[in-house]
Amino acid sequence: MTAESAVVLPVLVLFAMALVWGLLVVAAQIQCVDAARTGARAAARQDPADAVVEVARGAAPSGAKVTVSREGDRVRVVVVAKPPALSGLPFEVREEAVAAAEETVGAGG
Repeated sequence: MTAESAVVLPVLVLFAMALVWGLLVVAAQIQCVDAARTGARAAARQDPADAVVEVARGAAPSGAKVTVSREGDRVRVVVVAKPPALSGLPFEVREEAVAAAEETVGAGG
């Protein structure tokens, strides 16, 4: 009984740690989705790029990188962040959102 416990207990602890880390990664991904959408809405309203980046960083995980670009009548906001736990791993979560600029909505039609 003791030998089995000595083998099973570390496996269970590692499994629990992997589950917690996975949940933290999913939470960071959801925050990136929210930040990208928030930034895209602000950029679509023609807010200045600095304000868009600030709004997106407010909703993003700490230390996230926010990129704003415009491609014709669309704005694109990309948010890249490292998960909060095990930050030493080379792993990032990334999300982008695209929105039509308000000045072009309903035009041309």
